[in-house]
Amino acid sequence: MVEIVRIPALSDNYVWLVHDADSGETMVVDPAVADPVLAEADARGWRITQIWNTHWHADHTGGNAAIKAATRCTVTGPAAEAERIPTLDRLVSEGDTVTLGAIQATVMEVPAHTAGHIAYHLPSEGIVFVGDTLFAMGCGRLFEGEAEQMHANLQRLAKLPEETKVYCAHEYTLSNGRFALTVEPDNAALRERMAEVEAKRAAGDATVPTTIGLERATNPFMRAETAEELAERRRAKDNF
Repeated sequence: MVEIVRIPALSDNYVWLVHDADSGETMVVDPAVADPVLAEADARGWRITQIWNTHWHADHTGGNAAIKAATRCTVTGPAAEAERIPTLDRLVSEGDTVTLGAIQATVMEVPAHTAGHIAYHLPSEGIVFVGDTLFAMGCGRLFEGEAEQMHANLQRLAKLPEETKVYCAHEYTLSNGRFALTVEPDNAALRERMAEVEAKRAAGDATVPTTIGLERATNPFMRAETAEELAERRRAKDNF
């Protein structure tokens, strides 16, 4: 089993530090900044060997250069966004495999938030790193893609085993949940979840990772039956 550490960054980002004890490798997912990531790894005696990027936005790649300079790690990211992530060493696309020690991750292309957005699914660990595609009770804004793409992405992710842990990159859960209640006010699972989320946030605790099963039950975007319904909900959330 890998060990995963959540590192808060900027106003609401999470950077994920992932350590495989068997190989001694440590990987960083979407480093918004470098200093707290390097400090956390150093405090734990972990050597960062890789960075995995899900998309090009600066709050996911801003720490690449400094971490790479400090550790000589390898940076992997979406081939479709190579021109926008100059620190990349390895370009990956749908179906490619990346490894952390002996642990394999499959690359899933999930465009919509950005045109080349990818996710990394680690089936042996029951983990998926989704960047800004799927959030707890939410989904990413459609900056460079269409609702049809996002709907297909979420339906694809929904087919993963329900116990799969979903590591997204932002603490948006409270706002997402409040919006979700306007869509499904009678959803008992959603109301129960929101009570837990409100308690966690009041205590200053994080609400992610989430799970595929929890999102199936409470996420109005994953529960949208059509792309048109998702588009309507995304427009409403953008103005919420």
